[in-house]
Amino acid sequence: MDARMHLSGAHDAQQREDGDRLAAAVEVLGLLADRTRLVLLRRLGEGEADVTTLTESAGGATRTSVSQHLARLRLAGLVTTRKDGRRVVYALRHGHLRRLVDEALSVADHQLGRLPSHD
Repeated sequence: MDARMHLSGAHDAQQREDGDRLAAAVEVLGLLADRTRLVLLRRLGEGEADVTTLTESAGGATRTSVSQHLARLRLAGLVTTRKDGRRVVYALRHGHLRRLVDEALSVADHQLGRLPSHD
């Protein structure tokens, strides 16, 4: 096997990895593209919470709707759960997600003119 064939195989593997990575990022960003889920993730960025607390912070969403959104976030691996007696307590899986939500909200602040432009 010559060096070109070896490098070509490595390049193809890198492209597949990049493709998988981009697909996963698109899925995460797609989940953030819902107002209720964004509100829930922002609240969970402040700390753990149960469904009742999250419903109160969801601005008019029903408990059923909040539960369905949380199930979707859990299935996507963005939030974790633990039992506390009869309650289920939700938390963000990692701080990257909290920072991503914070950055998305900062971009919104810039677009709305609440923050000045900067690099």
